[in-house]
Amino acid sequence: MTATGKWLFSFVLIGIIAGLGSILFQLMCNLGTHYLLDALAGYRPAAPAGEPELFEHTQTVFNRWVLLFLPALGGIVSGWLVYTFAPEAEGHGTDAAIDAYHNKGGAIRGRVPIIKTIASAITLTSGGSGGREGPIAQIGAGFGSFLASRLHLSDRERRIMLAAGVGAGVGSIFRAPLAGALFAAEVLYKDPEFEAEVLIPSGIASVVGYCVFCLAFGWGALFSAPDFTFTNPVELGPYIVLAFVLVGGGYCYVKTFYGVHTIFERIKAPRHLKPAIGGLCTGVIGFFLPETLAFGYGVVQKGIFNELGLLLLLGVAFGKILTTSFSISSGGSGGVFGPSVVIGGAFGGAVGKVFEALWPGLISPGAMVIVGMAGFFTAVSNTPISTIIFVSEMTNSYHLLLPSLLVCMLCYVFSQKFTIYKEQVQNRAASAAHAGEFFVNILESYRVKDLEKNIKKVYTIPESMIFSEFKDFYQETDQHYFPVVNEQGKLSGIFSSNDFRGVIFSSEIEELVLVNDIANKNIISTTLSEDLHTVMNKFTRKNIDSLPVVAEDDPGELLGMLRRREVIAFYNQKVEQAARQKAG
Repeated sequence: MTATGKWLFSFVLIGIIAGLGSILFQLMCNLGTHYLLDALAGYRPAAPAGEPELFEHTQTVFNRWVLLFLPALGGIVSGWLVYTFAPEAEGHGTDAAIDAYHNKGGAIRGRVPIIKTIASAITLTSGGSGGREGPIAQIGAGFGSFLASRLHLSDRERRIMLAAGVGAGVGSIFRAPLAGALFAAEVLYKDPEFEAEVLIPSGIASVVGYCVFCLAFGWGALFSAPDFTFTNPVELGPYIVLAFVLVGGGYCYVKTFYGVHTIFERIKAPRHLKPAIGGLCTGVIGFFLPETLAFGYGVVQKGIFNELGLLLLLGVAFGKILTTSFSISSGGSGGVFGPSVVIGGAFGGAVGKVFEALWPGLISPGAMVIVGMAGFFTAVSNTPISTIIFVSEMTNSYHLLLPSLLVCMLCYVFSQKFTIYKEQVQNRAASAAHAGEFFVNILESYRVKDLEKNIKKVYTIPESMIFSEFKDFYQETDQHYFPVVNEQGKLSGIFSSNDFRGVIFSSEIEELVLVNDIANKNIISTTLSEDLHTVMNKFTRKNIDSLPVVAEDDPGELLGMLRRREVIAFYNQKVEQAARQKAG
């Protein structure tokens, strides 16, 4: 089998496993919701149109008091699982995959996806607020990492397979294969750039994962939506207002999420009990506003059809920020994309309700829900392109691409200083996975001539000088490398202070030894036209700190010496300049 065939087979296999993982997780969530929320608390959260109920509802009467304590019970079990078997499975899994990509060579422990899946299912179906993309992303990423390790692939290839698993998992569980592929390549960085080498692998894996999942749960979009259209440029006014509301809401979400995390870090209690405390806080909010518990996709579905009031939409938006923070930041397990969709949709619906009251007929609140979903997640994740496609695929509504594009770009521009994914790095140059590449690229772009002012004039030593004379000279200089010249003044050799240690302590022979006897005739030199990457290779090959710079047309004509520290300082200067240009 050719290398291309092996790679293709690997991506297809990753897609199959991710799709099967999505099926398993979906079944676990349905079972958990049925036996915990429904059977124990009598709470039956509404589902999106694309997810029909798998089990008949029980006859249990709705009981708020059970709902108050149920998330805490789920927190105890999930906390014990996570902190006993895989502590790195806490929180939202996509961040862990991003960290593994940048800093761990794409390596994820095999047990992490398993523990993450079970713990997330327990957290979410006992009332905890979170999303499904975190555990599914880790299932796909974990298998991609495992497969690469079994095939003895390089770190770079393991990272690609990890990202392909993320794309396949997210694309399948949300029925958005194109968005899943783009998300895996875009979510790695804060700047609007894609990891190009993972686009095709994650695209192949995502398509396969989507097909496997839909074979089990049916085809079609996650949400049903009317045929919204954009036909009046005046509508852009409300959408611009919406963008700034979403940025403010996103800021609140991120600061609350990590603020709660900081509080729980300071709580003096066993780590496995902290998710239970977070679950109890979640239950208190759910006692008064059950719509903020579990997934919340039914709220979005009703909002798209304008079936919810303004106060309920605002309650869900702010309540979901709190319940998600308490559920996940306390050490619980779940994703952050799902809650972001609900929060953004609720904010969008609320803004739409306000404009509907002020200017009837100007804009549909349902359309604002869809655009709000896209804009809010863009604001908190720095993923404008994949998010636009996500929401379009999830709602099967492509007529709102223009307002979605405007809102997402505005949200991205005004939310650069915060992100829900703390493991994101600024760009490829800031990623440990690409550090060596950019070191080479920058050095190859410059020549020795660019450091001409750093080329130092040095004293040359005649070949005929006896070592005792040189010894007197050496005591008066701070030079460490000594070019040797012949009678014509041409460079014929070079030596360093390390080369004459055997002579300097042998006074009986220093009158007999000439400088020419200790000089190295195999001169490693450079010219003004040579690139700095080649120069650095020369430094490292022989572990030397200074190179003679000679004329292009005459290797014997010494222009001066160039030190390794000057090249490294020049590189650091260029990196800082590039960073300032990007920031400015």
